[in-house]
Parts: sequence; structure tokens; C-alpha cells
Amino acid sequence: MAKKNKHTSALHEKKGVSDPEITNISHINKFKKKRKAQPDAQSLTQDIISGDITALSRAITLVESTNPTHYKKASEIIKQCLEHANNSTRIGITGVPGVGKSTFIEAFGEYLTSQGKKVAVLAVDPSSSVTKGSILGDKTRMEALVNNPNAFIRPSASGNSLGGVARKTREAIILCEAAGFDTIIIETVGVGQSETAVHSMVDFFLLLKLARAGDELQGIKRGIIEMADAIAINKADGDNIKAAKLAKVEFNRALHLYPEKASGWTPKVTLCSALQKEGIDDIWKIISEYLTKTKTNGYFEHNRLEQNKFWLTQTIEEQLKQRFFNHEVIKKALATQLQLIEDNKTTPFAAAEYLLNLEKDL
Repeated sequence: MAKKNKHTSALHEKKGVSDPEITNISHINKFKKKRKAQPDAQSLTQDIISGDITALSRAITLVESTNPTHYKKASEIIKQCLEHANNSTRIGITGVPGVGKSTFIEAFGEYLTSQGKKVAVLAVDPSSSVTKGSILGDKTRMEALVNNPNAFIRPSASGNSLGGVARKTREAIILCEAAGFDTIIIETVGVGQSETAVHSMVDFFLLLKLARAGDELQGIKRGIIEMADAIAINKADGDNIKAAKLAKVEFNRALHLYPEKASGWTPKVTLCSALQKEGIDDIWKIISEYLTKTKTNGYFEHNRLEQNKFWLTQTIEEQLKQRFFNHEVIKKALATQLQLIEDNKTTPFAAAEYLLNLEKDL
């Protein structure tokens, strides 16, 4: 009887490729020179529109950069891509750590691509408040989806952004839409009840829950559940099926406590097992029903318009903040005020008032 090959994942170390005995130095130098070359905004935009994944990745890197020299180029790319955007379905997915978001998104993404969809996953990883670093390991978790030609996965660090998304997730959505992706999935950091920002940039908000985790009690609280358009009880397999069914009943009862949504949609609760790839098609059916209803009653376009208004004010706030802290005079004055606070010669409130008044005269 033939031995079955063991499944190997990206988590296992693989034997590397040995260096060739003879290398062509001219080709190596040519390759390095090509990689160092920085295409202009027009060229990068054209490549994005034609579906070039490398160009898309480079553009998102530019957009996410905090380097002031990159801002103008990134803004130009976004402006040129806008006319090719707004033609996708945007889905936000959140849940507590350990609920299986990455496993679910991989199964969901595989299902959607099998239906002829082009899927972009914008995964947000939490950043350390100490080292400021982030693992960005979502591609490792979604090994099968990474190799899917109709899928694109971009992990980003949350940085100091609140609301479960990265600082430039909204702009990344526009770039992915311009590249031809018709389904955009945003995976939040999963920090519980603060996923408000992602709700303001997606069409459908899916909340993943676990049975036997005390989550049923969250159903009677305002917050993230109030924003959810559907709740999926994940890991509904094996010995956990009975508990998952009970959790479904509890959440259905809790959802009846909420007033009717502005969309006219009644949130649904369903079961799924991302590991076994069960119930994934039911979730897509729910999303499709939601899209049909909201596009028919006009809420879909209304919601997109309100989201754009919200992001206008958010962008203004961000630009004012960057302009303030990047000003050389403010930088020097801030350092002085911090030292005064450390020496107990001023208070944070007095220092803030001084800096704000100083900014008015610049």
C-alpha cells in the first residue's frame, strides 16, 4: 500500500535552493537596477489598472508610508485610480482572537474564487505598543489562498490606529478595486468591541463568534454586535455542534432586542466550520440577500455616500495632525515642553495649550 504524502505547511522549514556554480553578474546587476527604479505615478497607475499585483503592492506601500516625500506621489495615484474604484463588494470580518478569522477568510476566499470572483484580502495585524512591531503573518495562515491566482493578500500593521484597521486601509481598498478585484475582505485585528472604523468602510459587516466562550452574554450589549449584519458561529463541528446550535438560538433572541436597522435588514445568525469548509456557501447567500435588498431600497448608495463624508473629516483630521507634528518649530517646542513636564515645571494641559497657540502664529 502506497504511503500518503504528509501535508506540509509554510510553518515547516523547507530545504533551500543551492546557489548555482556560475552566475551572470551582468544579469544580477540589471535585476538590482530594475528593482531600485521608481516608476512615476502615471506608470504605476496604469500597471495597477492592468492588474499588475507588483504595482498594486508598491502603491499600497507608498500610501502607507509616513515619509512626507511619498505623500504627493501616493495622492496622485489614488486620484487617478478613483474613476476605476467603487465597483466591488466590501466585506468587513471581525471576531475575538482565536475565533478562526484567518482560517475562515481562507475558506471563504477559496469559495468566492471558485465562483469566479477576484478577491483581495486586507488583513490588519496588531502592532506592539512597546516595540511598535507587527508579525504580519496572515499570508502564512492563508497558505492556499496565497497561491490562488485570483486572490491578493496584503497584511498591514495597525500602528496607532484605533477601530481595528490600519491607517490607510480606506485608500488600499480604492487601489484594489482599480486593480480589478470585485470582492474586498477586510480582516480586523479582532480586539472586541472597538471595531468601529471598519464598519464605516464596508458594505457588509460579519461578526465571527465562538460557542462555549461566554460570548452569548455579549448579545445583550450595545457595541460591535449592534453593527453586525450577520453573526457566524465558527468551529461548529465535532463535539462542538450542540453548543454552537445553542449559541445560535441565544444570539437570535438577543438580536430581537435591537431596533430595526436603517438598511431595513434583519441581521441573521448562522453556523459554519471554516476548518471543514462547511456553511461557507450559506454565508455568501446571506451577503447576496443583503446586497440585493440594500441596492433595491437605495440604502447601499446612501451608505457609501455617508462613508465618504465620514472619511473626508477623518482625512482632514489626519492631515492637520501630520502637518502639526512634522513642523520643525513644533518639533523643537514639543521637545522643550516634554522636558518641562519631566521637570514638573508645567502640566500636560498647559503644554498643549502653549503648542497649539504657537501653531497659530506659524
